[in-house]
Amino acid sequence: MTRSTDTLPASVADKQLRLVTAVFAVALLVHGSDHLRRGMSATSSTVMTLGTAQLIFALATIVLVYRGHRWAAPAAVTVGFASAVGFILVHLFPDWFGPFSDSFINPPASAHVIGFSWFAAIFEILADIALGIAGLRARRSERSAGHR
Repeated sequence: MTRSTDTLPASVADKQLRLVTAVFAVALLVHGSDHLRRGMSATSSTVMTLGTAQLIFALATIVLVYRGHRWAAPAAVTVGFASAVGFILVHLFPDWFGPFSDSFINPPASAHVIGFSWFAAIFEILADIALGIAGLRARRSERSAGHR
């Protein structure tokens, strides 16, 4: 059982969520720039569609967080952790998932995967996890503030 002293004050948790969301936004730009550098033909249309959907949800989450919307923390949790799992499966696993893969493990030369690609993917995955954790902390703070 969590005591109220184990949670952050809501204002601190909100500030942390905003800061982590800013880092998340930078990670989106870095990862997106790598896809542009590699060329749109380097990935399957399925991966591009999934990536576009993730981008839409990510942008919506950023807006929710910076508007201080009541759904900001749940969106951060959902989008953060789901994105991390998705990017791990798509980029860090071997090409096991056919059109759902854009694997960096033994990629063909046409994929144009370089060190920056690895950096961009890992940066985004870490930012996704941080967003999910910050969302959890913000939710916990909101709940404890509501029970005082």
